[in-house]
Amino acid sequence: MAPHDSDSSDEDTEDFTTTDVLLGYASIEPTGDTISQLGGRPVWHDPSKPPSAALARCKICNDYMPLLIQLHGDLPEYFPGHERRLHMFGCKRRTCRRKEGSIRAIRSVRVTDSSRIAKSKKARKSPADSQTPAAAPVQNLGSSIFGVAPPSASNGQANPFSAPTTSNNTNPFSSNPFSTSSVNPPTTSTSPIAAAPENSDLADTFAQRVRLSTPPLTTPTPKTPPEPWPSDTDLPSPYPSYHLDADYETLDRVSEQPVPQSTMMDLDDLNGSSSTSAKEDAETFESTIDKTFQRFADRLAQNPLQVLRYEFRGFPLLYSKTDVVGKLLAPYQHHFTGHDKNGGNNKITTALRAGSAAVGMPSCQSCGAGRVFELQLAPQTIAELEVDEVGLEGMEWGTVILGVCSADCGGEAGGVGYVEEWVGVQWEERGGP
Repeated sequence: MAPHDSDSSDEDTEDFTTTDVLLGYASIEPTGDTISQLGGRPVWHDPSKPPSAALARCKICNDYMPLLIQLHGDLPEYFPGHERRLHMFGCKRRTCRRKEGSIRAIRSVRVTDSSRIAKSKKARKSPADSQTPAAAPVQNLGSSIFGVAPPSASNGQANPFSAPTTSNNTNPFSSNPFSTSSVNPPTTSTSPIAAAPENSDLADTFAQRVRLSTPPLTTPTPKTPPEPWPSDTDLPSPYPSYHLDADYETLDRVSEQPVPQSTMMDLDDLNGSSSTSAKEDAETFESTIDKTFQRFADRLAQNPLQVLRYEFRGFPLLYSKTDVVGKLLAPYQHHFTGHDKNGGNNKITTALRAGSAAVGMPSCQSCGAGRVFELQLAPQTIAELEVDEVGLEGMEWGTVILGVCSADCGGEAGGVGYVEEWVGVQWEERGGP
C-alpha cells in the first residue's frame, strides 16, 4: 500500500518505487492553498473581467455547467511571469453524457512584470555572455510547481502544500499553484466571480509588440462580445468544495510470485485432447483481457483516493486504447523505466516518442502551437463531488484528460486572457450488447 493510504512509516523505502506524477487528493481541512479546489465556484484572476460565460455552457444542451476542478497552474520555469489557472466544467444532464462538449476547460493567463524584466535582461545580454553561458541549476518540476520535495529529499514528511517560510535561502519558485501564503479555505460564495488581487503594472508581451509593428488590417474582424455571467439563481448548484492536497505517486514493488503447487496441473494425467483444450481456453481468456484498462485499474488501486494526476508535458494514464481518445493518444505513448540519480529505487516515467511534441492532441486553436498533457481526473473525483447525490445516475467517465497550449498563449499586458483548451473524455465501458 502506498504511503498516502497508510499510517506506516517509510523506513523500508526499498519497498516502493516513485514516479514523476503528482497526485491530488480531496481534503476537507485547509492545505495552505486558497486557489486550487475541487468543486465549488470558480475564482477568476480579475473579478471585473471574467471569461465569457459562454465558455461554461454545455455544447449539447447550452445550459451552464458547474465547476469540476480549479487548479493554480503557475509554471515559472517554463513560463516566467505568467500567472496561470485551469478551470474545468461538466454538464449534469444525463442526456448530454458521452457526448463531446459536455465537459469543457478554460486556461486563464495573466502576464506580470517579471515577464518584462526577464525579456529586458535577455535583450541587454552581451555577445560575450551569450558565448559562455553559466550552467543553470537543474529545476525539480514537483518542487517548483507544487512545492513538493522530490522523493529523495530529507524533508519528505513535510506538508507539500504548506505556505513557504521565510529563510535566507528563499526558493524563487516557492510560490506554486497548490501552496499560497494564505491558509483560508476556498471560497464558498455563491457569486460566480470571486475577488482576486489585480496587478496594475503589466508587461508588454511579444505578441503585442508584433501587433504594434504590423500595419492594421483595413477591415478588422470584430470580436464577439463576452457573454456576461448570470445571477446565482440562473446557475446550476455547485458541487461540494474541497481543498486539494498532493504528493508524489508511490507504487508498491510487484514481484513475481511462484504458482502454488496445489494449483499446478499435472500434465501427465491429462490426455492430449484435454491438454489442447485447456491451452486454447487459456489463450482465449488472455485475448479477452483489456491490458490498457487493467494497467489503469492496477495503477489507481495503489493510491485509490487520488482525484488528480498531474505531470506537465508528461503522458496520461489511458483508460482505454480502443475509444476515440485512446486511438488518438496511444500511438504516441512510450513507457520506459530507469534508475534515479541516487542509484536507489526505479523511477517509472512516461515519456513521449521522439518528435511527438503534440502527443496526438489537436493544436491550439488560438495560436496554432502544439498541445501537451497537463493533468487528468481520476474516478475518485466522481465519488467526492457526488457524495450528496441520491441514486446511481451520476457521471460516467473513466478519466478526463486536459491538453494545454505548449506556448501558454493568451496572456496580454494590462489584462487577463482566457483560452479554451482540449478535453479528452474516456467514458466508462458499458457491459452488455
